[in-house]
Amino acid sequence: MNAEEDEFALFVQARERALQRTAWMLTGDWALAEDLVQTALARSWLRWDRITRRDDPEIYVRRAMINTWLTWRRRSWRGEMASAELPDSAAPGDLAAEVAAREVVGQVLAKLTDKQRAVLVLRVVDDLSEAQVAQVLGCALGTVKSTMSQALAKLRGDSRLTELMEVERK
Repeated sequence: MNAEEDEFALFVQARERALQRTAWMLTGDWALAEDLVQTALARSWLRWDRITRRDDPEIYVRRAMINTWLTWRRRSWRGEMASAELPDSAAPGDLAAEVAAREVVGQVLAKLTDKQRAVLVLRVVDDLSEAQVAQVLGCALGTVKSTMSQALAKLRGDSRLTELMEVERK
């Protein structure tokens, strides 16, 4: 291996889990999230020498993930759709309750626009600054702020998420 390959391998080793978490929050599907990360990393590898010289590699890979995800979202076929009906809530600590909670979160996130979802995931899950999110998405800082505000308003207005939060507090 040469130095460039070593550097890329170290980056992947250090950031793959975080990138997969982000991808899962975007896609709502673990297998699709893995595909998204692999696609973004493959695209990034082709330009790795330029990326490391001029940009923050993390920002570039996340931008590749977002752009790939948005392209996938524009396709007409979306695959299987989750049921709108959820089973009754189980006892706390039960695996079924955790799965049901994830399902609610996934359904609530699915109600957001693609841009709102991307901004929310990058800001909240990945803890990127507003400036970094603007850089990843290639938009103005004000757009990130207004999009985040709209996304949060939509989340606050969803009764399923409110109910889930009340169950979690108990």
